[in-house]
Amino acid sequence: MSEQEKNREGNIKGRIEAILFVAGEAVAVKDLARALQISDKELTGVLNKMKDEYDYEQRGFLLKRFGGNVQLATRPLYSEDVVRLLQPVQQQSLSQAAMETLAVVAYKQPVTRAEVEQVRGVKCDYSLQSLILKGMIEEAGRKDTIGRPILYRTTDKFLSHFGIQGLEDLPPLPENENELEETHPGDEEILTT
Repeated sequence: MSEQEKNREGNIKGRIEAILFVAGEAVAVKDLARALQISDKELTGVLNKMKDEYDYEQRGFLLKRFGGNVQLATRPLYSEDVVRLLQPVQQQSLSQAAMETLAVVAYKQPVTRAEVEQVRGVKCDYSLQSLILKGMIEEAGRKDTIGRPILYRTTDKFLSHFGIQGLEDLPPLPENENELEETHPGDEEILTT
């Protein structure tokens, strides 16, 4: 790589950092490429290099990619230091019912309330509303059937929260009931922001 190419790449990295820092939230890769006036392919290459550099140097922040978005986030390794300084207000965890509802939506989306209730075996109106208010799921249109019920799907906030790039990164479902009983949903607290 020539000196001029290195300078151009360094300039692009700085511009990306500035945009992501000011945005504070996830930015669509296509919007970032358009703002920088570079191709999606070039941007993806630079983002991959930045991620590798941040990880190698154990920087205080990392580059998160999920869905078609990218975001700067605090490296979990340093989270205790941040918590000690900021002493954040206690965050509300998702209830067992909300976690079960979220799992059904994540794996079967787009899905109706009735379909979620069929899988869970209980009413889930409150859990669905709670997940919508927390930004974990959203309406995805209407099912083309009698009554045209609302369809639900997960959001980019869901992907970000669980640290996955896309739904294909979800762990596979257990193949039999014995495997399902070995897992203990709710043992791990899931926090919302």
